[in-house]
Amino acid sequence: MKIAIIGAGNMGGSIARGLAKGSLIDDSNIIVSNPSAGKLEELKKEFPAIATTHSNVEAITGADIIILAIKPWLINSVVRELKVKSKQILVSVAAGISFEELSHYVVSPEMPMFRVVPNTAISELESMTLIATRNTSDEQNQFILQLFNEMGMAMLIPEDKMAAATSLASCGIAYVLKYIQAAMQAGIEMGLRPKDAMEMVAQSVKGAAALILNNDTHPSIEIDKVTTPGGITIKGINELEHSGFTSAIIKAMLASK
Repeated sequence: MKIAIIGAGNMGGSIARGLAKGSLIDDSNIIVSNPSAGKLEELKKEFPAIATTHSNVEAITGADIIILAIKPWLINSVVRELKVKSKQILVSVAAGISFEELSHYVVSPEMPMFRVVPNTAISELESMTLIATRNTSDEQNQFILQLFNEMGMAMLIPEDKMAAATSLASCGIAYVLKYIQAAMQAGIEMGLRPKDAMEMVAQSVKGAAALILNNDTHPSIEIDKVTTPGGITIKGINELEHSGFTSAIIKAMLASK
């Protein structure tokens, strides 16, 4: 199975690194194209077996799966140039480009297509990846799910839910990082070293996520476990609510939809 990735920017590079770290695709079966050399050189230093090129057409020749990791405004010109064959599988990572729009740019509108929205943690094999499908078989769906599950967690969703899910999973990682940054600043003010504070908070976030993902539980249940009557945690929780923490998160998610 050969995979061509068009674009070596933040997302394209992260996907390439995630695939290379996984077990399903051999590095030598990955080719990445990009107009400039810098990103490709960085990729080759980390994974020498990955092929690189400046030609998008060269990249997709013989590829079974084509991943479009480019800016939305480039989709029209890039896809029309590629003339993707109907037997190939097209995977678009371009935010906001619907299947209907994408179908106008390909030679065969009935070809199998996926819309995929990972987040940048894909390079660490920890992405929450959203996947919508069009004209695909169950076998193709399962393979793409398996491919991205190796890079974190993947979920099939209807295309009409993609915008909402993107707010939570893709934009959402920035909001989690903002929390880590804010908590780190508090730690520094209380006398902790910046690196120590950052690691404490990051591990706490990782632990909180593990509690949710690895158990049949709910955030409220886990919060109750650490908020003893008259304790320090409930004082902090109440201060978050007084300051509009929950409302701010909800507004941020809705604003990014």
